Amino acid sequence: MAMNYYDVTEWKIGNPYHDIGVVINSMIQDIKSKQTDRDIQSGGKPGAVIYIPPGDYHLKTQVVIDISYLKIQGSGHGFTSSSIRFNTPPDQLAQWHEIWPGGSRILVDLVPGEDEASGAAFYVRRDGNPRISSVEFADFCIDGLHFTDDGSGKNDPENTYRNGKTGIYIASAHDSFRITGMGIIYLEHGVTAYQADAMSLHDNFIAECGNCIELRGSGQASKITDNLIGAGYNGYSIYAQNFGGLLVAANNVFPRGTSSVHFSGVVRSTVTSNRFHSFYPGMLVLEGNCSENLISSNHFLRDHEPWPPMLGYDNGLTDDYGLLRIEGNNNSIIANHISETIDRQYLKPDGVTPVIIHLVRGTGNYISSNHIVATTSQSATEADESASCFSAQVGALLTIDQLRALDVIAVQVETESTANTVLDTGTDRQVVMNRSVNVFRPIPTC
Repeated sequence: MAMNYYDVTEWKIGNPYHDIGVVINSMIQDIKSKQTDRDIQSGGKPGAVIYIPPGDYHLKTQVVIDISYLKIQGSGHGFTSSSIRFNTPPDQLAQWHEIWPGGSRILVDLVPGEDEASGAAFYVRRDGNPRISSVEFADFCIDGLHFTDDGSGKNDPENTYRNGKTGIYIASAHDSFRITGMGIIYLEHGVTAYQADAMSLHDNFIAECGNCIELRGSGQASKITDNLIGAGYNGYSIYAQNFGGLLVAANNVFPRGTSSVHFSGVVRSTVTSNRFHSFYPGMLVLEGNCSENLISSNHFLRDHEPWPPMLGYDNGLTDDYGLLRIEGNNNSIIANHISETIDRQYLKPDGVTPVIIHLVRGTGNYISSNHIVATTSQSATEADESASCFSAQVGALLTIDQLRALDVIAVQVETESTANTVLDTGTDRQVVMNRSVNVFRPIPTC
């Protein structure tokens, strides 16, 4: 058993504190040299565990994984906000107890090249059959350290969400991977996976990344559950492409991502029991003929950015785009609670009536029993420049007095969309649709 257990601080090759990439790569080569037989008494290649004790480990050499049954684990995800740190005045920062992420922490010092995979701390790929299987990442922190100038001349480099770095990049078809208990921060891409099958992303803290979770290419039968997630204003919190049978459940998705969930060509998948919070429209987007998906029992909240350092950033979308934007057929949007609480002065363009659910294109969609609460405060208040990020956001969340109704379009169905059903999701005047080719039942009014 000990032969298949490796501790990066006790290995004979390399210095893990200087470059843990060299150490882990040499361990993988050792595993491959010892596990050469495909079948010994119905076994032969059991894989191994690589352990990363708490500490700071620089990574200057990309880790390349091409074996199955490998688990890389630490003893703490170590997440703490880098965005708050970089936006805190130096005199206040001097009083902090600690200023960097901790736990079992990998500091990504790679210099990315033109290839999108070149900036990945962990690069997973194996061609041929069977697909690489059962690789696990658990309980350690991958820290991209800094963002870089985006060339716009407008943004603080630490707030660009650009640096070309990726935490975990899975390039080839794979089966039954697990990413659990991880802390992933300050990377342009947190987790990027192509051709995923039966993948589990569970109980991770993936935030302050340009993009958090991207399931690309195609895939099936995977789950994104119980995570704390929050991307930057120019990236995805959760993105899936050409996927079937994806479960997105019980996640708490923070604001500032371009979208909370963005599906492209996704079918027969489920988004349920999540809490989504956004400062921008386009919270949930189904594009590219997404069909037969269930969006149910989620809480959506859109309000205005309350933290002064981030007031100048948004995702560029206007409020007639829709909080939920649907393209596709036979989707069910049922029993969601949707809150929009924002002063009219922050809506774009001026004078627009915000759209909550925007059915852009499709047939057979079923939109029913969604509770929409749209409010605006009596008077606008200036952001407190001295407020911490935590106090500013909590204060905004808990402010419910002095609210009055905000006029919205609860559901807008475009003219090319027919044979859709909208029930109990808006009053007669809140729903815009051709009622001769779609079914509509309004919420009664007093």
